[in-house]
Amino acid sequence: MKHVKRIVGFVLALVMVLALSAGVFAANGYNDNSGMITINNAVSGQTYTIYQILTLESYNEEAKAYSYKATSEWDAFVKSADILDVYLSIDGSGYVTWQGETTDSRVAAFAKLAQAYAVDSANNVTATKTEVAASETVTFTGLNLGYYLLDSSLGTLCSLDTTNPTVTIQEKNKVPTNEKTVEEDSTGAYGKVNDADIGQTVNFKSTVTAQAGAENYVFHDTMSSGLTYTDVTSVKLGDADVDAKNYTVVTDPTDGCTFEIRFDQSFCNTLKADDKIVISYTATVNEKAVIGNAGNPNESKLEYGQSGKTTTTPPSTTTTYTWDMDVLKYANLDESKRLENAQFVLLNKDKSKVATFADGKLTGWETVPEAGTDGEIALPAGSVLTTNAQGEISVAGLDSDTYYLREVQAPAGYNKLADDVKIEITRMINDEKNAMTYEKYTAKVNNNSGAELPSTGGMGTTVFYVLGSALVLGAAVVLVTRKRMKEHN
Repeated sequence: MKHVKRIVGFVLALVMVLALSAGVFAANGYNDNSGMITINNAVSGQTYTIYQILTLESYNEEAKAYSYKATSEWDAFVKSADILDVYLSIDGSGYVTWQGETTDSRVAAFAKLAQAYAVDSANNVTATKTEVAASETVTFTGLNLGYYLLDSSLGTLCSLDTTNPTVTIQEKNKVPTNEKTVEEDSTGAYGKVNDADIGQTVNFKSTVTAQAGAENYVFHDTMSSGLTYTDVTSVKLGDADVDAKNYTVVTDPTDGCTFEIRFDQSFCNTLKADDKIVISYTATVNEKAVIGNAGNPNESKLEYGQSGKTTTTPPSTTTTYTWDMDVLKYANLDESKRLENAQFVLLNKDKSKVATFADGKLTGWETVPEAGTDGEIALPAGSVLTTNAQGEISVAGLDSDTYYLREVQAPAGYNKLADDVKIEITRMINDEKNAMTYEKYTAKVNNNSGAELPSTGGMGTTVFYVLGSALVLGAAVVLVTRKRMKEHN
């Protein structure tokens, strides 16, 4: 009710005067541009607009008596079925007075109807003056005396007051705000950054702090190409769910954002100062995600204010990161001897899941299959990683976590690793908690080659063959020599 009390504070005295009398008290100079309206506590950058509804033909300040007639642009409004004999009455000479009780709710309802009439283009109402606040004070000068409607781009309920010749209005409303956060799955906490696998669902929340007299609230969210919007999971006002009939989710907006939520004006009319609207929604990290320190931003903002004159809150941004890693396979403790065709699979922290890849990017996680009756394991398609001619493997799209690299086939002539290789991808968060960084991890994996074993019989048998042949040859030489010596004798 704060906004209603504010309006009543501005106009109660006026309404009482309107109800008293339309009698004319002689006075001069009501259309000499001597009127002035000052707004204190204005919000810098917001637009303030005034419309003259009634002309002040004459007044007597001491007697608190005023004579009003409708301006030509507002004559139809004053005589409309919603206004005439409900809020205002007109006598035979065209003088306007307040009709009925001056309760808070009636004054607020009248003000809202006047504001709606002013912004409807079909009524061809021209603003008397418009000012953009450059400070906490906005002043409209050079006004003819009369009864004025004040509206602002804050989307708050309008104010009503009389220039006789000056009036000061205190702006008590604030700009609505929007704060976007994202959940870090490892902690469950919401903040400005998180990291995730490709294919993982990411949870977002945007909290809109509404203001009294909310008007034309539209929530916009824009995701980078590495994030695929999936669903709005809930909209809450405080702790209570907002009925879906009070808003519309648009997934093909024309303004370039990813999706938007349009709140019905009937719902906006129920909002009080500093009410919290919490919008929860999800997206999936996809194969277009930027890998590494640049991250994948996501921003949201709230549009609000008069039709055709809306403004937006500053964008509120979160960033989702995903990481990559390399494998270097080499031989016999010499990193210059790279090994091609070594085959590995990547397992999660508890070794219950095996990763699948396409073009070096993560596509998902599969349950590690059971071994068959022959002891062989049928690995899921896309799970086997093979080193290239440089002994390297590069994979991307990983959350910061602990993983294990398991060799399933060693290069020809090399011993397969007996143990899995532990891998830890670690990221850092800056002091402001709005950015993550990491140093790319390289898993260096050594393979040893085996020595050639001797053939059956061993080297000893070969030695005997050689020695035997030498003895036979020596014996033959001796026999031939002895025979020749006998012949000579």
